[in-house]
Amino acid sequence: MSWEDELGRLMTERGPALVGYGYLLTGDVSAAEDLVQDALVRAFTRRRPHDVVSVEAWVRRILLNLYLDAYRRRRRYDQVVPLLVPEEGRDAQDAAADRADVAAALRHLSPRERACVVLRFYDDLTIAEVAARLGLSTGAVKRYLSDARHRLEPVLGPQPGFATEDVPTISTEVQR
Repeated sequence: MSWEDELGRLMTERGPALVGYGYLLTGDVSAAEDLVQDALVRAFTRRRPHDVVSVEAWVRRILLNLYLDAYRRRRRYDQVVPLLVPEEGRDAQDAAADRADVAAALRHLSPRERACVVLRFYDDLTIAEVAARLGLSTGAVKRYLSDARHRLEPVLGPQPGFATEDVPTISTEVQR
């Protein structure tokens, strides 16, 4: 018996039960049908089973794994999406204007200052990690970040992300 015959026999005899199992997992008939189809593709492209009873159990296990994988992906995506979505009350046009302002302001920085700002605040590296990445001392990175802050503030205004405790200014260093 060919695999096409086995697949046809499985769907004829146990297809509705597999869709029902998928429905119990997803709560949606069309999603359950898609899940069954994905599971069958995965099952019959990897191995050629011979017994319909064992094939059904195998397909059910694949259905469960596919559902759980999709759930984990969705849950992870839901955790990340709020970090990417603009603040409430702001539309996409305001966000695009802000990105353009930041890009224009960064063009006024020296290459080292710009690299330090991007690594520190875009890549979210610590000052020590920025220093290691650029082959600089931590003091030099702090100085570049301080200079960058002073050059960016007139253009962008005071930025809460530029924490003064992370990037000491000359006046705070002298006072210590």
